Amino acid sequence: MSEATVLQDVQVPRLHEVTSPYSGSVVGAVPTTEATAVASLMVGARAGAVAAKSLSRHARAAILSTAAADIERRSEDFARTIVAEAGKTIRQARKEVHRAVNTLRLSAEEATRGAGEVIPFDSYAGSEDRTGWFTREPLGIIAAITPFNDPLNLVAHKVGPAIAGGNAVVLKPSALTPLSAQLLAGALYDAGLPPKVLTVVHGGRDVASAIIGTRDVRMVSFTGGFATGEAIARGAGLKKLAMDLGGNAPVIVLDDADVDQAVHSCVSGAFWAAGQNCVGVQRILVHRSVYSEFRRKFVSATTALVTGDPAEERTDMGPMISPGAVGAAQLKIQGAIDGGATVLAGNHAEGNILQPTVLESVPEDCRLWLEEVFAPVVMLRMFSTYDEAIELANSIDFSLHAGIFTRSLPAAMRAARDLDAGGVMINDSSDYRFDGMPFGGSKYGSMGREGVRFAYEEMTQPKVVCIRG
Repeated sequence: MSEATVLQDVQVPRLHEVTSPYSGSVVGAVPTTEATAVASLMVGARAGAVAAKSLSRHARAAILSTAAADIERRSEDFARTIVAEAGKTIRQARKEVHRAVNTLRLSAEEATRGAGEVIPFDSYAGSEDRTGWFTREPLGIIAAITPFNDPLNLVAHKVGPAIAGGNAVVLKPSALTPLSAQLLAGALYDAGLPPKVLTVVHGGRDVASAIIGTRDVRMVSFTGGFATGEAIARGAGLKKLAMDLGGNAPVIVLDDADVDQAVHSCVSGAFWAAGQNCVGVQRILVHRSVYSEFRRKFVSATTALVTGDPAEERTDMGPMISPGAVGAAQLKIQGAIDGGATVLAGNHAEGNILQPTVLESVPEDCRLWLEEVFAPVVMLRMFSTYDEAIELANSIDFSLHAGIFTRSLPAAMRAARDLDAGGVMINDSSDYRFDGMPFGGSKYGSMGREGVRFAYEEMTQPKVVCIRG
């Protein structure tokens, strides 16, 4: 056979170029998969599920721990990759790498810990001669679909617990930020993970739809927007779903709050990762007695932020992910302005950098108030009574986190009960998250929990063993 014939028989995958949201330059490329190839990929994934289940808990833990150590050693390379493809500042990217290392280490611990429990059969009359237990068994193949805003740690949050539970994973990272996911997969392979246990697939919605609709997939773990989440739910069929579909976080500042602490925390929470953060501060509700002081200090701290090249150490905020994301945010801002809102800072863009934007007097019926903005935009709103603040905070029909600043423990505990949210942060920004805590939404769109132990439980199922005699 001639060399020319050999070349014609070889299918060369199309390459998807990844561009910097700051400079627009090409920073890498990944091979893409056609939707028609998903069926053949699932053959490998089924073999991977068998291989994953056969790994001892010790072996799973060792792989995850070794990968974590490898990422920690190469943390600067990982951080620079996040900066290049996602536009996070280098200081923020380093923190994300540190969190991903911790997520994998927590997953390693869960692999050796989450084995099940003894069942007290003799607590039920007629079962005195029975004893037994339940184990936690893998589901099989997990489809993990991850977003662009935390391109390393949110992948670790899905892949780590899945491997700890003995599952195979088909991972489709965001097409905007696939390089960090590819690096993480490489660290796991180098640590000894059988290649078919983790299959990384790059492509668009057609590929994701093909994966989601495959009967072999027993669970879909998705982080992203509401519209996509609803489409996944319609197309998934009979399988488990775990979804983090975003938020619109309220933060309440009571009259006895430490205003300086609240300002500092809320500025960080609103503009971290250019506001592209599902638990980022979006609506700040401030008691009228401290509103003027809070507004003055918050606007001053916001305008002092340094925006620009995310690779520079001095930069506080880099670009949004794309021109389309900037345009969508500006459209919502303009809608609020048309409804009577006042701009206190920002509201102009340079390339993909939307300057940190603060508004007040935003009408409650506009999109900016009602929807997740996912941009460096925050709204200030004055309130007079505690009940008014709680009503405003809870007025949105979906919620991840909320925050409250107060020196009163009774007020803090009352708010923790009254706020409809998946998490309530007291004297902290709504965007605080520890990777070991349960994480997920409240009200509409709440499906399952992440956080290593809780994701592990979502990704495994009990098997009962009962012995009579």
